[in-house]
Amino acid sequence: MLSRVADSLYWMSRYLERAEHTARLITVNLDLTLDLSHASVDQGWARAALSLGLTPPSPADAAALAQTLVFDPSSGSSSIVACIMTARENARQVREQISSEMWEQLNRLFHELKRASLTDLASTDPIEFLAKVIEGMHLFHGVTDSTMAHGEAWRFIQVGRYMERAVDIATLLRAHFHELGARDSSIDPRDHLHWIALLKSCTAFEAYCKVYTADPKPDRIAEFLLLNPEFPHSVRYAVDRLHNGLEALPDMAWTKKSSRLTRLSGRLKAALSFSQIEEIMQSGMREYLDSIQEQCGQIHAALYQIYIHYPIESAVEA
Repeated sequence: MLSRVADSLYWMSRYLERAEHTARLITVNLDLTLDLSHASVDQGWARAALSLGLTPPSPADAAALAQTLVFDPSSGSSSIVACIMTARENARQVREQISSEMWEQLNRLFHELKRASLTDLASTDPIEFLAKVIEGMHLFHGVTDSTMAHGEAWRFIQVGRYMERAVDIATLLRAHFHELGARDSSIDPRDHLHWIALLKSCTAFEAYCKVYTADPKPDRIAEFLLLNPEFPHSVRYAVDRLHNGLEALPDMAWTKKSSRLTRLSGRLKAALSFSQIEEIMQSGMREYLDSIQEQCGQIHAALYQIYIHYPIESAVEA
């Protein structure tokens, strides 16, 4: 596969996963406005901004932040519209590698967002609108798995999807544990809804309740979203799928892929597989999450070095 094709598929998938993650964060924080004081709502928006790599807004700018996160195409890779526009452009560049159904679904979602951007979030039902965005992402992934051969191109899509998911959830957890603290299992009653919001931001509230009942505790939430091997929006699940996808990619004759890329992803997979939440909480949740993000960055860099930005002379000689 050409390196530009691998690059486009990888980033198409990452941007779509980021758009879905952002849509869930906005939905959850809009829901919080019905149940919390203005000060608590502002804290929720500040954590959402931090988890997306943005400067926390002032209290008066929370509504503007929501508008920006949905519709602002000039916000780099932060807004839903910007993510989907970039994902669509990447898909257009590799149109021959994806199925017609995938292109039609992504194109349909793009034009729906484009029409909606002519108005603003306040003039529509924002919860319903964001639900349609999330549903559109789910449809795209379902169509991808159903209509595309599960070969090399599909694997780059999966690698991009789960790389982004692992990074996004780790960043979200870091923002919450940095702000809300909590080294033990107790929860300040004032923060109860914020911990539930964290679970809902990862579509995890119902699944969490089935494992731990409906009593949110920081250590249990951390264990579920970090170390659960079966829940699709846990860091461990995402890293497991990332490692499996990387292992399935073809070896490149001029590299030592197995001794570099899969070693990095395997090390992260093993760390999550054998970690205990008590040890993580005791040694420091923020440090552990920083380590996950750092290792994901190393995996990304190695992936680029091997498959995308490799020296052309090496490929010719091989």
